[in-house]
Amino acid sequence: MTSNLLILGASQLLTLGGPAPRRGQALSSLGIIKDGALLLREGLIAAVGTRAEIEARPESRGAEKLDLGGGVVLPGFVDSHTHLIHAASRAEEYELRIAGTSYEEIARKGGGILNSVERLRRASPEALRSRAAGALSEFAAYGTTTLEAKSGYGLEAPSELKILTLHRELNREQPLEIVSTFLGAHAVPAEYRGKPGRYLQLLTETLIPEVSRLGLAEFCDVFCDRGAFTREQSKIILDAGKAHCLVPRVHAEQLTHSGATQLGIQMGAASCDHLEQANKADIRALAKSNTVATLLPGCDFHLGLANYAPARALIDAGAIVALATDYNPGTSPTLSMPMILSLACSQLRMSPAEAIAAATVNGAYALRRDRRVGTLEVGKQADFAVFDVDDYREIPYYFGVNTCRITIKKGQVIYEKAPGAVARPLEIPYDEGGKGPGTPA
Repeated sequence: MTSNLLILGASQLLTLGGPAPRRGQALSSLGIIKDGALLLREGLIAAVGTRAEIEARPESRGAEKLDLGGGVVLPGFVDSHTHLIHAASRAEEYELRIAGTSYEEIARKGGGILNSVERLRRASPEALRSRAAGALSEFAAYGTTTLEAKSGYGLEAPSELKILTLHRELNREQPLEIVSTFLGAHAVPAEYRGKPGRYLQLLTETLIPEVSRLGLAEFCDVFCDRGAFTREQSKIILDAGKAHCLVPRVHAEQLTHSGATQLGIQMGAASCDHLEQANKADIRALAKSNTVATLLPGCDFHLGLANYAPARALIDAGAIVALATDYNPGTSPTLSMPMILSLACSQLRMSPAEAIAAATVNGAYALRRDRRVGTLEVGKQADFAVFDVDDYREIPYYFGVNTCRITIKKGQVIYEKAPGAVARPLEIPYDEGGKGPGTPA
């Protein structure tokens, strides 16, 4: 039986071919092929081109065929910032915020991150695994094929290691690739209130060395902001991570301007994430660096904030901009990258092309996976999604609507919309006189 698979019939095939990362005007370059086709071999892309070009190749003759009959094909989304493992929603806090209570007020009263910590510590690994497995299936249904997952709802050795171990097990047990990040520095846990130095000692002398020894994470993240960790504390944590071969990432300039962006750049961080409070100096520094500016508009949307990250200024300055869901139980409970694209277009004023590149090739670069995923090029993994739209701009246009029909990871279908399911609002044809609905063609 042949191991080749021929993908035909894409009305638009978005290859995003070319070097990574993408900056400035290059962020809009999608490498669109009309009537596009892909030839896959053993989970990798063997050829990319028009239908006529790919069908003419000798190795295509005996290949199994999948004719899409239209639709837009693009690289699988690379969601470079999620908090996958958690025990429950925080819907009660959502209602409090609607009534006017601020995120910081809720946190001061023991809510927010510490609320999730309390619930996760009580949860069994089996319950956490089941919840996360369901979420991973939903990620795939929205076209995501690779995602980063952070710890940070344990804030003690057993619970943090429990989360990171689940990342590794889930990565082996299901098709989506999970890239693990240690975020023990998400908040100071309640038992260390007033004793942050002792918690830093636990992180730097016990947890970080153990995480590294067990190979449970690639990255070390820290929430550097008011009410979390200072710039000085963050440097101590990230230095310890680097000493144990964990690459820095930073939650930066979300609630206040903390100087975390400059710290992240100085330390060679893979990314600085959030950036709602970033200033002109931060933007200039990011533009001169290889640190990715990962923007999380779902968080601002869910919190009802008016101040989104300065995406246009970052792109125009030449910074590397990525988009991610920030999937978490408190501030961004969404798994939908298409919805993030919609918010990027409407709130961050990014073009649909910029948003797609930020959610694929630049997300892959932020996770140091750009040589394998994020574009559809020969030799890369066959990770892509098929959307039931005629034009790629319709993906963010239909906000809150899942138009993803098929998701493929390493050449295998991992999600397919049920037959007969409506993927988008139906177009209603009108008669020539424009007096009302006509007869469907």
